[in-house]
Amino acid sequence: MNRDEIKGTIEAILFASGRIVKVKELISILELNFDDISKIISEMQMEYENANRGIEIIRIEDGFTLASKKEYHEFLYPALDKRIKPNLSQASLEVLSIIAYNQRVTKADIDSIRGVDSSASLYRLQEYNLIEHAGKADLPGKPMTYKTTDNFLKMFGLKSLKELPELPKYKFDTSRQIVIEDIESENEE
Repeated sequence: MNRDEIKGTIEAILFASGRIVKVKELISILELNFDDISKIISEMQMEYENANRGIEIIRIEDGFTLASKKEYHEFLYPALDKRIKPNLSQASLEVLSIIAYNQRVTKADIDSIRGVDSSASLYRLQEYNLIEHAGKADLPGKPMTYKTTDNFLKMFGLKSLKELPELPKYKFDTSRQIVIEDIESENEE
């Protein structure tokens, strides 16, 4: 296969799969090494950017996916507005945030942080493929742990969890309550 055929094949795979395709999968399918695939995809990314195309190839963790460019959102939104969108409640967003910042967290830990049962939110987040089981914790009873998925990264426009915003610094008072005034005064400086 020549270079253009390889590019066409990669583009077809990314388009047809509609998901994040791992580099290992591309290596296996195309029978090329990691460096060759990385170079070809880098070339493709530059070609998409230079040609003012409506799509781009984005890297997410150890894979790639095709996505529409952000600058075309206003045109896509009316056309796609009729799709079923994940409807995340405040509770689900809280649970998702806890899991995003604490990969391999147990349900008991989540419930403890929130102060309420999180079963329904965990179920909904798994249904939307935003979180998944991450194995069992080395604790009594071997509770299940949760982590975010690549779909979470894609939905929130992140390439890796390292791009999550930094959590604010806070202090505890003598009764172990968060002191909000200290957070606000630090932000004002």
